[in-house]
Amino acid sequence: MRAHQIMTRQVITTRTDASIAEAAHTMLEHHISGLPVVNDSGKLVGIVSEGDFMRRAEIGTQKRRPRWLKLLLGPGREATDFVHEQGRKIAEIMSSRPITVPEEATLEEVSEIMERNDIKRVPVMRGDQLVGIVTRTNLVKAVLDLARDVPDPTADDDHIRSRILAAIEKKDWQPMGLSVTVRDGIVHLSGVITDERSRLATVVAAENVSGVRKVHDHLCWVEPMSGMFVNSPEDQLSAKAS
Repeated sequence: MRAHQIMTRQVITTRTDASIAEAAHTMLEHHISGLPVVNDSGKLVGIVSEGDFMRRAEIGTQKRRPRWLKLLLGPGREATDFVHEQGRKIAEIMSSRPITVPEEATLEEVSEIMERNDIKRVPVMRGDQLVGIVTRTNLVKAVLDLARDVPDPTADDDHIRSRILAAIEKKDWQPMGLSVTVRDGIVHLSGVITDERSRLATVVAAENVSGVRKVHDHLCWVEPMSGMFVNSPEDQLSAKAS
């Protein structure tokens, strides 16, 4: 999927000459945590978010640095902080270099950019024109839409087994001697793992195959050096119950 397929198209923006009170009111009114900032021509020039309201003189949360650190950082940094903490217009507190993505960006690219830069939203551009915005909420909704079960007419037991094997084979974490049996959509996984993290990865791979109703884990953990083994938690519970 691409950014333009999940983005919010009616983007709520603010102007560079808007007061911080106007921007804060807009964010609260529309229940959003950030606003793209546009100039008189409608061109994107910045972004303002909840983080820009965290260090403000009105609520006494200005940065207080020891004198030695002020000397180290120099007067320029202190001047920048002063503007950010006491500026009255959005142009004075906004991030002036907004991180953006083109409308054809893949969701993988969008999520990597948001994660790498620790941001909750990213404006979507068509050239230099703002056409939308992707937020973490948009990504969550995309996951929900794609995670909904869609009936698969070929999801019989044989197809399910083949698809599970195809999903796991050639993975570095695949169990040794993997055995997959399927009956009425109920899957039983057997084999040997040497890393417990491989257990969950194998189960998840099976759960993601269309038509799977339930997955039973019979994977046995073996310590490579000593040969010590431990049965799966499910098998251990069954043994205790019997």
